[in-house]
Amino acid sequence: MSDKAKSKPVPVETLTFEAALKELEQIVARLEQGEVDLEDSIALYERGQELKSHCEKKLKAAEGRLEKIVLGSTGPTGTETMDVG
Repeated sequence: MSDKAKSKPVPVETLTFEAALKELEQIVARLEQGEVDLEDSIALYERGQELKSHCEKKLKAAEGRLEKIVLGSTGPTGTETMDVG
């Protein structure tokens, strides 16, 4: 296994959405090149699955926090949860 694959990766749960997505994109690019040996491919795939799950959780949490401004006849009256479905 290569030195890069042996190094201890940053724990997924500590990554921001953007950092996790960037790492996931890098993994996909490496796997698509087809120049990674089988052992490294499996490790990359497993890491990619963890990153994908983390990104999905972050997106779900963000959806729950989205709000829209409610306008009344005199202007803004508050906010309410936005329907993102």
